[in-house]
Amino acid sequence: MAERSTAAVDVADNSGDKPLTAQADQSTADGVAQNRERDTDIDEAQGSGGTQGPGKASPPELHSGHKLARRYRLEECVTRLDGFSSWRAVDEKLRRAVGVHILPADHTRARSVLAAARSSALLGDPRFVQVLDAVEENDLVYVVHEWLPDATELSTLLASGPMEPHDAYQMVSQIASAMAAAHREGLAHLRLNPNAVLRASTGQWRIRGLAVNAALRGISSDTPQRTDTEAIGALLYAALTQRWPYESDAYGLSGLPKDVGLIAPDQVRAGIHRGLSELSMRALANDGATASRHESPCTTPEELVKAIGEMPRIRPPEPAFTAPPEYQRTTYQQGTYGRSTPHSGATQPVQAPPPPLQSRTGRALKWAVSALLIAALGLGSWQLADALMDQTKQSDDTNQTQTTDGNDKNGKKPKPVKTLPIKGAQEYVASGDAQAPEDVANTYDSDSSTFWRTKRYNAGPKLAPYKPGVGIVYDLGSSQQVSAASIGLRYPGDYTTVHLYATDSLSPSTGIEGMKEIGTATTSGTSLKVKASKSVKTQYVLLWVTAVPMAQTDGYSSSGYKQAITDVKFTG
Repeated sequence: MAERSTAAVDVADNSGDKPLTAQADQSTADGVAQNRERDTDIDEAQGSGGTQGPGKASPPELHSGHKLARRYRLEECVTRLDGFSSWRAVDEKLRRAVGVHILPADHTRARSVLAAARSSALLGDPRFVQVLDAVEENDLVYVVHEWLPDATELSTLLASGPMEPHDAYQMVSQIASAMAAAHREGLAHLRLNPNAVLRASTGQWRIRGLAVNAALRGISSDTPQRTDTEAIGALLYAALTQRWPYESDAYGLSGLPKDVGLIAPDQVRAGIHRGLSELSMRALANDGATASRHESPCTTPEELVKAIGEMPRIRPPEPAFTAPPEYQRTTYQQGTYGRSTPHSGATQPVQAPPPPLQSRTGRALKWAVSALLIAALGLGSWQLADALMDQTKQSDDTNQTQTTDGNDKNGKKPKPVKTLPIKGAQEYVASGDAQAPEDVANTYDSDSSTFWRTKRYNAGPKLAPYKPGVGIVYDLGSSQQVSAASIGLRYPGDYTTVHLYATDSLSPSTGIEGMKEIGTATTSGTSLKVKASKSVKTQYVLLWVTAVPMAQTDGYSSSGYKQAITDVKFTG
């Protein structure tokens, strides 16, 4: 039996009722079978507003080998649920695999399914899995659509880990533009999830079940554009974090921790592209607000396409360099070209060297050459001795007249290290709440008893994923060459990790990924020195803390992961 695919049969895999196919494996679009997680109540979690009820009619008795319109031969039932069934079939006329959804003509949703399938077929956009036929015949309604054996579901791709920024950017860009085109024609999906998004072998992203999946499930929405936009935001969130942006687990992905709420992707995992993180939050149902940027929300796919267009283009990763194979010495021997190759095993005669010069002329030539060599050696020895005597005399005269000050002038003096003045500072908040912005000046007032402190965290030492980091931007007054920084800390223990970045202002216009790193260091004590890996010239320096130690209860907060900075000095 041919391999199965769900390239267009995702209409019923999320229902919460067990298909009658007795837990049969549901395979991915590339034909590789796998057991998928059920995603019960995902429609409600995404705010689709859908309602559904059981069909009034019983599904017709169909079996493998049954033919529809004397053309479509049913091969394998993939799903049988709620009065309808989905099959892998063969179009005997065109000799190709197709997918078929079948339900009784008197089913409560038969009319809406036919209307949705015909509207989707009229769109004709290659970014969607195409509806090939929608027919009512012999008390049956069936919808025939493409079957894509070379495509892979997004849920399958995410099983191995989150996507690279470039791949996630391509996915959200193509899906958003496709859905914007569909909504311009009055079509909505309402069931857009990781099982409905496919990546073809060419790298193109395609969407299956436009309008039809929702019609088969009886799902509707008063705000279809907002529903599909939130779904695209959830797809991007999952691609970046490998987590589903709701508390319930779904599509093989773990949900967010309970009672935490919707947190930005760059707070879930370190190293996530900040622009894509903010884009997903603008599309999800959070009024578009992020703690640091407060961008306006995207409520339609068209607005999401515009927001993507305003982002800097994300380049693909550089290809990995593969070292060439080591040189293999061959058995070719120099000087054998054009000669006959001896048979293997044959003994080769050893050629004797040419005889020495034995004639009278040869002996005379040898004596002449010897005499010339002896004369040359004598002349060279006399010239060498004369040169050495002159050099010794000049050296004695120089030592008598030259002072030690002259040697000092010829050498290079090391440049003195100077302390750079700090003209001002401001706390930098990448996400979430500020720490103690009113105490920033305490870090450069030359008083070790005053300090700026972080909040207390229950988990650590690393602040991620709750915070990417906390820190302060210092203004050096003018562009200075920064070579090192010494930092006084209040709490020892575990380890404290500090990074220095060169930035453009007290309120940086870029995230951490857009800044130039000066250096980084880690300590378990109360002092830390960060040396620049390469001296950098800048007016503004960000002191960025990414890990803090476990500290005991004091007069400011109870025990937990925290740190306080007492003195900061920059040198150049």
